[in-house]
Amino acid sequence: MIEQDENALGIYLRDRRSKLDPKALGFNGRRRRTPGLRREEVAQRANISATWYTWLEQGRGGAPSADVLDRIADALVLTTVEREHLFLLAQNRPPEARYTPVNAVSPRLQRLLDSFEVSPAFVKTATWDVVASNRAAEAVLGSSGDVPEERNILRRFFFDSAARSRLLNWEHAARFLLAAFRADVTRAGASSEVTELIDDLSRSDDFRRIWNENNVGAYGEGSKQMLHPVAGLIELEYSSFSVDGEPGLSMVVFHPATPADSERIRSLLERATVAEVQTSRL
Repeated sequence: MIEQDENALGIYLRDRRSKLDPKALGFNGRRRRTPGLRREEVAQRANISATWYTWLEQGRGGAPSADVLDRIADALVLTTVEREHLFLLAQNRPPEARYTPVNAVSPRLQRLLDSFEVSPAFVKTATWDVVASNRAAEAVLGSSGDVPEERNILRRFFFDSAARSRLLNWEHAARFLLAAFRADVTRAGASSEVTELIDDLSRSDDFRRIWNENNVGAYGEGSKQMLHPVAGLIELEYSSFSVDGEPGLSMVVFHPATPADSERIRSLLERATVAEVQTSRL
């Protein structure tokens, strides 16, 4: 059994320091007895006392503040995951969220979405913009649009009458979505990024009324009934998953509740394929 070292923070700092290239960071790389940056160089980059940084590595520096940890993380060129690990070691909590906009997903994640043949699936950001989806999602839930404004789930939900008409219990769905949206935005540290979106959505009386209830929830999993204009009633079960390594991204997968629902979706996809073929021949 491996025991946790009492100076786990110091060990981690030394390890990260040893993996940096001095030349790449503007330091002289000649005549170094050990690889990586010196302690004084890390302290210089972080704008902190070299003595105090040395104490941190030795387990004598006390608990550093969040500001100091942020500067050390930048000095050591830590990734998002490495920065989180640094905070957990030093303060036993994750750092304050830093929201980074994401406009696309990796090819691997897109292939995963496409593998769900009759299960509508999409990936959304913390501000609820759809950045990837599969054919089943386009067929059942409707197109996510070609411009950024059309890809936002809440804009479509409150302003697109066709999308609104597909939900049998719109009021319940609206409360659920806004509660989950509020939690997602706060968790991702994206409150300032959605100011314009909320101002725009406030044109809707329904949005203002429900938003002012200040409910908070989680997308989680559940079921949904949709009245599709072509396929009729479709019942779906859904689950939401965080995309590891991409803070703020989550994948939502809807699964047909019954074999009959699967056939309805399959029929929609076949219709879409025929339409695509006919269009390509024009």
